[in-house]
Amino acid sequence: MRSIWKGSIAFGLVNVPVKVYSATEDHDIRFHQVHAVDGGRIRYQRVCEKDGEVVPYSDIDKAYESDDGVRVVLTDEDFDKLPAAEKHEIPVLQFVPSDQLDPILFAKSYYLEPDGNSPKAYVLLATTLENTERTALVHFTLRQRTRLAALRSRDGVLTIQTLLWPDEVREASFPVLGDAETPKDKELAMAETLVESMADDFRPEEFTDDYQVQLRALLDEMIRSGGKKVIATEDAAESGSDAEVVDLVAALQRSVEAAGGDRSGDGKKSKAKSAGGKTAAKKSGGTAKKAPARKRA
Repeated sequence: MRSIWKGSIAFGLVNVPVKVYSATEDHDIRFHQVHAVDGGRIRYQRVCEKDGEVVPYSDIDKAYESDDGVRVVLTDEDFDKLPAAEKHEIPVLQFVPSDQLDPILFAKSYYLEPDGNSPKAYVLLATTLENTERTALVHFTLRQRTRLAALRSRDGVLTIQTLLWPDEVREASFPVLGDAETPKDKELAMAETLVESMADDFRPEEFTDDYQVQLRALLDEMIRSGGKKVIATEDAAESGSDAEVVDLVAALQRSVEAAGGDRSGDGKKSKAKSAGGKTAAKKSGGTAKKAPARKRA
């Protein structure tokens, strides 16, 4: 893994240098849009709606449109004026009971690695969080955006999980639930019995993404069998050509080494030297025997 952020955790007078890594990765298969007729890639361009010209990325700014249709254009200078937390510091705001954090607030997860020769402060913080069963609420600034985050210990490793702001969680308002009939005792007992019969410990390794597995198998089978739906792209053709060149060079190299090996003659080695692109055998003493013919590589 490659770290995406370096800084330190600050709580009280204690400073813990850390490196940040993404804790999760997406294994979903990505698809491109192509022309159904010939399989060509569909490319998108940034076109100005006023003059119809393609706009380079360097000339693009961000804009906000209000509800009454007013558009405000913001530049990098405008964003630089906004307050932001220290980019290379994770300040601890408070420590809260871990069971008070609703999982619906969790967004993105990151691992923290101790940065430095002495991880003593890192281990101290992780152990304290585990023993007190508390989670630290922190401010975490990544890619110029400051988020509220939960800092907790996961099997001795400090983990940061960015949190949604309260107004980013929609309210679940379903009037039909207010008129629902209260379950009867017998119904609850039967439901609880069913739950107990299916109860088990959570072992995530026992579950697989069947859709992705079958999709990958389908793609592999289509590639092996070929057909009109399988198209060799330019990148694949160039890659194959490069592989053939490498194999050819390797074969030639082995051939040269084999041809330039020791040649037998009167129990003595004959010396060869290059002159005008040709190899001539130099006689030493008596007449050297003719070397046996070798197969061409």
